[in-house]
Amino acid sequence: PWGGRRGFDSLVQAATGIAVTQGSAEDPGALPAQALDHGTGYLLAAAVLRALTERSEDGRGRLVRLALARTAAWLTDGIARDTGGPAEPGTENRMTGLAHDSPDSRLSDRDSPIGHLRYALPPIAFTDGPTDWSRPPGPWGTDAPRWL
Repeated sequence: PWGGRRGFDSLVQAATGIAVTQGSAEDPGALPAQALDHGTGYLLAAAVLRALTERSEDGRGRLVRLALARTAAWLTDGIARDTGGPAEPGTENRMTGLAHDSPDSRLSDRDSPIGHLRYALPPIAFTDGPTDWSRPPGPWGTDAPRWL
């Protein structure tokens, strides 16, 4: 029903109930990233690759349509809503079941070729996965143009 409307991640988070899930009706919250923009972008990239693969097989084009509201529905499907109030640091996130850490627990610092940095750690963590970026950034234009 929102097909003719423009999307803006934060507004769609509010309209689909994500903001209430991350806070309360009186004090809505927000996801720590523009998850709907990112998620929809990833889905679009995957859909384009799929369409190109299928076109190489049958020669037919494809129409790919995505929406921030649909991504929100997929991300929240089956998640129990608890609107009892905002989550405090160290408590469980009502939407994901993950612990809320203090913002400082998601930051680190190190020296780099461009000076001392304070930066956000990778947004996704998993068992035996990386816990930090492999290297700090350097001055613009000093990296060779290659895949690492």
